[in-house]
Amino acid sequence: MTYITRLTTAAGALLACAGLLTAAPAQAAPSATRATFPLSDNWLYLTVARGETAQAGDKHGTLLLCDPMPLGYARAAEACAELSSVDGDIARIPQKKVFCPMIFAPVTVHAHGQWNGRPVDYQETYSSKCVMEARTGAVFATEH
Repeated sequence: MTYITRLTTAAGALLACAGLLTAAPAQAAPSATRATFPLSDNWLYLTVARGETAQAGDKHGTLLLCDPMPLGYARAAEACAELSSVDGDIARIPQKKVFCPMIFAPVTVHAHGQWNGRPVDYQETYSSKCVMEARTGAVFATEH
């Protein structure tokens, strides 16, 4: 239940800071804008859905914030470290060598946000949650 509180706080802070940006004068210097927006450019909204489409009924999501400190869920620090090692490119996360049962229980993941100022949009369907975690590490492991 703690991660929900952190998520709510992080999401509220993100929305409040976005409101500050829209309220700032258009001629404000970039450094002044950065001072009023304390969150970094490294954030992702992550969703995991059971099934072969992102619109599946059983879906949950979370906001992963990596700077100034990892927030979003229990394995946020691990996820941020993995993302930092591949410059935010989820497809480049090294696959873990694990044995997954050959049970077809597809999950579809989607990440959108930005990393180091660049947009991130990643979507993939995996044959099971085990395969998903082996391929994406802690990034989509939001239930732990």
